[in-house]
Amino acid sequence: MNLLRIRGSLSEAPAHCQWALIGATSEALTGEGPLAQVPRRAGRVQLMIPASQVLITRARLPHAARRQPGSVLAYAIEEKTVGEPDAGQASWLGSAGDEDVLAVMDKEGLKRWLGALEAAGIADPEVHCETLLLPWTVGEWSLAWDGREGIVRTGKLEGAATDCGDRKLPPLSLRLKLAEAQARGEKPASIAVYAAAAAAPDLDAWHRELGVALHLAGSWDWRTASQQAGVSLARQRRRWRMAPEVPVRLRPAAWIACAALGIEAVALVADWTLLAREQRMLRQDMAARFRSTFPDAVAVVDPALQMRRKLAEARHAAGQPDGGDFLPMIGRVAAATGALPHGAIRAVSYEGGRMTLELSAVDEAGVHRIVASLLRSGLSVDVPPASSSTPTRAANATVVLTVRTS
Repeated sequence: MNLLRIRGSLSEAPAHCQWALIGATSEALTGEGPLAQVPRRAGRVQLMIPASQVLITRARLPHAARRQPGSVLAYAIEEKTVGEPDAGQASWLGSAGDEDVLAVMDKEGLKRWLGALEAAGIADPEVHCETLLLPWTVGEWSLAWDGREGIVRTGKLEGAATDCGDRKLPPLSLRLKLAEAQARGEKPASIAVYAAAAAAPDLDAWHRELGVALHLAGSWDWRTASQQAGVSLARQRRRWRMAPEVPVRLRPAAWIACAALGIEAVALVADWTLLAREQRMLRQDMAARFRSTFPDAVAVVDPALQMRRKLAEARHAAGQPDGGDFLPMIGRVAAATGALPHGAIRAVSYEGGRMTLELSAVDEAGVHRIVASLLRSGLSVDVPPASSSTPTRAANATVVLTVRTS
């Protein structure tokens, strides 16, 4: 798989860049120019950030904080950054001992470059720092030197750009890093220097200043570093897009679903219409029978209720009792409440076919038994609901039952 590396400065507009196309076997193809002219035939794309524009530092973070967004992580190292924390894009790289390693970049500059790459047709790039492309082995640091300044890699996930030095005098930042490493007990045994012959430092002079052995390791360039080198600082999250052929493939299923919903809706409307028609026919039949039985009725509002009332009037006119009269109702009530203890029925009242019973010293189960017995005898019973604050009625509570004929 080909790898395209694009090196650009976050402090400049994303119009001009250096690039290198690295193949699996062939030599790297390099170039420089406008972003729109970079090759497009790479399987992987890396945006290479200069070492001087990436701060790699240590901090102690809670385990859950490692998954936080970059702007939140930047506050954990606020005292180590020059600008505002909101301006930094921080990434968690891993752990070094009992500390966490973070990389911080300019958020707006990174956003501009990622947007420009996407506009140029390059999506989902990896973000790398050239510092971590340097070769590194345990117990040894690596330094890429151009004769005046350089890049030092101090660990698997750590490194930085150096300040200026010369052939006889190493950069001050390198001496400070060695002092910090010695204080932590991590001072390297040697430093591998990658430099061209013309830019190579005086290793003996540097050794006297640094107190660490140095040796030349050849030349190094980010353009020719292996594809496996480096640690991704951030990866642009791929946006979800529907493939163009998906709507075409889903079109038959969509038509089938729409047809099924349409058939279901038609069947539901037809069922409702049929039930409403049957209800109207039943009501019309009941009204017709009522009018045929009682032709003197002025209006028919509720045929069933009016029929029951007319039937009660006819029975009374013939000297026969009706089910809603006091004597028939009290007989049914007495049969249903016969098992109650003496004094359980406090009061009984009757008016217009409705009988009210006031019960006391009856628990919830007893009330249920009485109601069930009354319902079996053909009466309807209205039971007041229990209070929400006392969902179970106490045994000494008063219960009022209203009994009617069905």
